[in-house]
Amino acid sequence: MGVTLTRGGNVSLAQQSPGLTAVRVGLSWTAGEAYDLDASALLCGGSGRVLSDEHFVFFNNPRSPDGSVRHRGTQAGADREEIDVDLASVPADVEKIVFPLSLYEAARRGQDFGGLTGVRIRLTDREAGTEIVKFVLSDRSSGETAMLLGELYRRGAEWKFRAVGQGYASGLAGIASDFGVDVLREPEAPESAPAPPTQPAPPPAPVAPPPPHDAAAMSQQPLGSPSMTCFFDPGHGPGSTPVTWSPQWGVPRQIGACAACAQRVQTTSPPYYTAPQAGYPQPAQQGYPQQQDFQQQGQPDQQGGRQRRFGMGAMVGAGAAGLMGGALLNEALSDDEPDVTVNQYIEGDDFE
Repeated sequence: MGVTLTRGGNVSLAQQSPGLTAVRVGLSWTAGEAYDLDASALLCGGSGRVLSDEHFVFFNNPRSPDGSVRHRGTQAGADREEIDVDLASVPADVEKIVFPLSLYEAARRGQDFGGLTGVRIRLTDREAGTEIVKFVLSDRSSGETAMLLGELYRRGAEWKFRAVGQGYASGLAGIASDFGVDVLREPEAPESAPAPPTQPAPPPAPVAPPPPHDAAAMSQQPLGSPSMTCFFDPGHGPGSTPVTWSPQWGVPRQIGACAACAQRVQTTSPPYYTAPQAGYPQPAQQGYPQQQDFQQQGQPDQQGGRQRRFGMGAMVGAGAAGLMGGALLNEALSDDEPDVTVNQYIEGDDFE
């Protein structure tokens, strides 16, 4: 039985299946006959963008240039579409491989992910056929026509898998554009022949050179699409604000959120952030019951002694020390990430 991840969770493939060299990525869903979905894979470098258009593997380009990633097409088994990845043959300059699932001609057919159930991505050992890890999309995302379900990525010499679950309202073309693929862009309409001028045309105005690209901004491209929906709730609208999110069982990563959710993330202390759920009253106050502690000052404890009195200065000092220690610990572990499963345990002693 493989590991089941929640959104943002990750797992080490080597720990789950020692000696693993090749995986089969299976994607499945439940929908009516009118729905046509396509799985794809993008081989990305250190900047987070595809190495070239040929490194975008989909139904019209079923094989990467090096042959390490191959699209197997539609299947009749447990998975509707499958993609094979030879981990040992993936070029060294490929840092991660992302796996989108998209609706074909969604705008013309008036379809979105709200009409789907059981959307899932899973990895199996290609040789043994055993399941290693899976991620099931728990919410039905109306308005989204493509979904970035998961990604394989390198951590040192090993491969890991992360559950993503980021939706797009612009379909596969929106995902491809954010990862630097040009092959799905609409062709430009041919220009009509200009009419003969009746008088000499004025000289063209000088065109200012385009501003130089910022390498740091380029690395954040996967969050640049204005049609990406809010990571926490697609009903909030576009996820146009990039923000760093620290899930409860995963590593910090950048996601696209609406302005309100982005503000909540930035004002809520890590290790994780969860958006308020509709219909569930939120507690009026959070934190430690300090008022009750003050009321009980001076009362005898179980050993017959007296409870100590702590002034406001001591409490502020302790809080500052805690914040300082948390910052140092976060800095020390900034390059590492824990391996986590849905049943909330850390796998082994690997914190990379």
